[in-house]
Amino acid sequence: MAEGNYTTPTELILLGIADIPEVKGVLVLFLFLTMYLIRVIGNVGLITLIKIDPQLHTPMYIFLSHLAFLDFSYSSAITPKTQVNLLTENKSISLTGCAAQMYSFIAFGTTECFPLAVMAYDRYVAICNPLHYTVIMSHRLRLQLLIGSSICGFVISMIHTSCAFRLTFCHSNVIHHFFCDVIPLLNISCTDTKVNEIILLAFCIFNGVLIILEICISYIYIISTILQIRSSGGRHKAFSTCTSHLIVAVMFFGTAIFMYMRPSSDSSPDKDRVVSVFYTVVNPMLNPLIYSLRNKEVKDALKRMLKQKNGFSMQKGAKVIKTTA
Repeated sequence: MAEGNYTTPTELILLGIADIPEVKGVLVLFLFLTMYLIRVIGNVGLITLIKIDPQLHTPMYIFLSHLAFLDFSYSSAITPKTQVNLLTENKSISLTGCAAQMYSFIAFGTTECFPLAVMAYDRYVAICNPLHYTVIMSHRLRLQLLIGSSICGFVISMIHTSCAFRLTFCHSNVIHHFFCDVIPLLNISCTDTKVNEIILLAFCIFNGVLIILEICISYIYIISTILQIRSSGGRHKAFSTCTSHLIVAVMFFGTAIFMYMRPSSDSSPDKDRVVSVFYTVVNPMLNPLIYSLRNKEVKDALKRMLKQKNGFSMQKGAKVIKTTA
């Protein structure tokens, strides 16, 4: 077709998830809202706890607070619009709004890959080279890793978004998804998407395969070192500091790989939307719970904070009674 025969729509329609026959709109709205509130409370609470407790001012928990911020940010990039679409009949989104949503989601979501890799390296240094831990994981290195991961994530997002919105959408303006993502946009394009698919595959290999390989190598050394610890208590403590991170990494990369790296012949809009719910809604909600419930230091910090709060309330109440008397 000639370029002049294309008609680019001024807005797109997000089909959402409530149109799947097995899913009821009211139920989805309630679940999405409930899970969003849990995400906000969990991630913001974890960030606050790490910020106010001096005993958690270590590299591991600094990276964890950054991870909680990214969980909150990339899920919040799509949740408000999803909630509005569930409440109203108008499910349209402007091209600018779609581009902004895609950029924010990919930027924060891609950036999250790097802290997960950094946290694996942090555990490797802490367990395999404990005497050199403070020297290796210096404040300067932590800052460089956090800034570098953010730059990589936002640059990769810019490449994906700019390439996606250089396409022409003429087959349909209906996106069979509940937010603007790369694959659903490629599906409604009538121009050649080979370049976009190559870029997507390249970054999936970089963000997925290489980072997963780094995490696996780190944990091979970690497990090998832990098994050499003679006391069962020491082994249990070492394992407990790693299992939470490993569970979160498996959940994040497992769902992302299933979504972006499986064969196109095995892809379907309904399946893509269900899988997307896990890595955009469920995972960010579970991550702070996993780190809180499976981490003794986080639980101890929470207990200290509650004790201080109760002590402050009792002290304040005693002052009020004394003043009244």
